[in-house]
Amino acid sequence: MRDHGLKYGIKNEENPVNYARKVALVAGVFYLLTFVSIPTLALYGQVHDPKYVVGPGPDTPVLVGAVLEWIVALSGIGTAVALWPVLRKQNQGLALGFVTSRILEAACIVVGIASLLSIVTLRQSGAGANTLGAAQALVAVYDRMFLFGQSLMPAVNALLLGSLLYQSRLVPRILPTLGLAGAPLLIATQVVILFGLIGRLSPVAAIGALPIALWEFSLGVWLVARGFETSAQDKLLSRTEERNY
Repeated sequence: MRDHGLKYGIKNEENPVNYARKVALVAGVFYLLTFVSIPTLALYGQVHDPKYVVGPGPDTPVLVGAVLEWIVALSGIGTAVALWPVLRKQNQGLALGFVTSRILEAACIVVGIASLLSIVTLRQSGAGANTLGAAQALVAVYDRMFLFGQSLMPAVNALLLGSLLYQSRLVPRILPTLGLAGAPLLIATQVVILFGLIGRLSPVAAIGALPIALWEFSLGVWLVARGFETSAQDKLLSRTEERNY
């Protein structure tokens, strides 16, 4: 068992099965945390008002939304980093691609947060009506970063992670199938939004995003509640051992 642990990439004293369960649990918790930003749709409503920067009212909703999105950015990276030790044994290239795509998604989120916080700063400084143009430009930056970050990148993540989980059978295949099927639909929807044919908050956009949302939520719940499939996990370990010999 001690040799087993070393070849699985963990400490001698830790059972590989227990380690994999911890990986699944941590990744599942991070996946569920990525849903904390749902309230931002309402929290950011006022900042989209062209006159927000010179209007009255509290800035607290925007600040709370920024904190929630920051949690999402870190949690997204956390899902990839937590799963990396296991996924790399299936396909190191795809696993690295998943980590990279999560980092890129987080970067887009952070740029969007910075844009909205810049508007809050202009508002609090009392810069006046001459900042209306700048504020609207910053809102546009946020919307575009949201389109490429939190709207488009989940499709890329689903293609990468879905392929890894489908091939390895670490979770029931119905879960990655949902992600793999939903990814093209989400990409098509975001392209249509990019060209202004439908609105970001339209019913069509919501329908296009639904399969990926279900995939990510169901995956998070499964990893927390059940973890990896033991037989697939053992097979992955055996394959790694064969490569080492």
